Amino acid sequence: MTKARRMWPKWLGGRNAENGGSGNAGSTATAPPDGPPSKELEECLRVCALHSDGLAATGPENDRKHAALAAKLRDLQAVHASAEPSSNKLFDALLAAGTAALECGDGGDEPALALLISATALAERGSSRAGWRLRARILEAAGDEIAAVEAYERYLALTDDDSYGVAPRLAGLRTAARQQEDMLRLLARECPRAEEFATAPTTASEVRDVWEEGVRLHEKGDREQAEPRLVGALLAMGRDRHPVGELQNAVGHYLDLRIAADDGDASRLRELIGHYAEQRRNRMRPPLTDPTLGGVDWIGVGELRNLIAGKTICLVANSESLGRGSLGPEIDAYDLVVRFSSYRIDAPATGTRTDLHATDHEHGFNWDRPVTTRMVFGGSAEKWGYSLRERLVPGAQRYVTDESVRWPLRHLGGVDWDAWPSVPTSGFNTLWLLDFLDVSPTLDLFGFDFYESGVHRLPGAMRVPVTSERERTSEKAWVMERAQSVNDMRISLR
Repeated sequence: MTKARRMWPKWLGGRNAENGGSGNAGSTATAPPDGPPSKELEECLRVCALHSDGLAATGPENDRKHAALAAKLRDLQAVHASAEPSSNKLFDALLAAGTAALECGDGGDEPALALLISATALAERGSSRAGWRLRARILEAAGDEIAAVEAYERYLALTDDDSYGVAPRLAGLRTAARQQEDMLRLLARECPRAEEFATAPTTASEVRDVWEEGVRLHEKGDREQAEPRLVGALLAMGRDRHPVGELQNAVGHYLDLRIAADDGDASRLRELIGHYAEQRRNRMRPPLTDPTLGGVDWIGVGELRNLIAGKTICLVANSESLGRGSLGPEIDAYDLVVRFSSYRIDAPATGTRTDLHATDHEHGFNWDRPVTTRMVFGGSAEKWGYSLRERLVPGAQRYVTDESVRWPLRHLGGVDWDAWPSVPTSGFNTLWLLDFLDVSPTLDLFGFDFYESGVHRLPGAMRVPVTSERERTSEKAWVMERAQSVNDMRISLR
């Protein structure tokens, strides 16, 4: 990228050369000062503009995530040019740009950009729930979990509706932190000489030097001298709050060295491996009061096919036209009622039953509503898995679809990005899958006007963006090509 993208404001604290620009700079300031001078907001917007120019310079080389960031930065510039600095539109555009920067990962300058944007947003509005959640996610991604926990706590203090599953995430981080401390105490107890090498280094580079020296000695077979240096470096990393990912990788490397030196025998490391595994597991999957999720069964494509075979099915869209109608009794008469993401129940208009709830893993709505089957979609296997562990509510569902049903159009259908360039919505993934399985005598769509009438959702989801017009057009065309009959409120595919 261009040199201009590295011009970070001094008021944020600059970039930390020791951590390689991971985003930890200024991360301990979890409560930026109220009412910053307007020049600070202008400085953030200037850096965003420079970053946008850098992305534009690379053009087609950008991957999908960087292309999305470029679009959000352009939107921010457009809003800034047309709105007052304190307007809601500008603030929302700022948060959207910060989220897109976070999604780009840690391979470039985007983590520092995301951190800058979150600090600016909270300086502008210190009681913004979205601002605190964004900052917490950025700090967690940077490995500064102490500051991330504080930010998550601020978010929870500001909301009564934890629709994003922050509370269990917070519990997981706290549990992992305690297990990490237990792991480091065990290392210190088993290697008393390590304290000498834990206290001597005072900078991140000095800690790395101690670690690398320990690795070299271990590879030469001098385990007596290598062990205190390796353990000392690990203790120093924990003491100095190095990014969590760095510490985890170092402990994993240490375990590999120890096991290799013992010819693959890990029996003497059982307790240490247990602490290591538990702190990693709780970061990936927060603890649940009921580990079995209330006796839930995981089902794949075959089991789902058996559940719906021979049943009449209706799919109920979250459209305003349906919300104004009176089709509730007709909807409830089907054998199986499917609803999506942030659906809203208004009995006369929408009916009352929900047998299958289909949602994207990023949407935190209605996971606590009792249903027979929860179908969760997601393009990223890792994020999909994390969301299931964080959001599933024990006892709220009998079945949950597994990895085989994670991305039906792409995986089962084999439809790649060239053939279908749009991201398939939850509604379309579900519709495509039910049509593909082809075991239902009736497959009707209620309220599928493709957002022409507006949305009928839970209040907390009203600000979630609707699908782009291009995606709506593609999905509508697919539906209409297969429709057997169409009226104002119902489209029948069977």
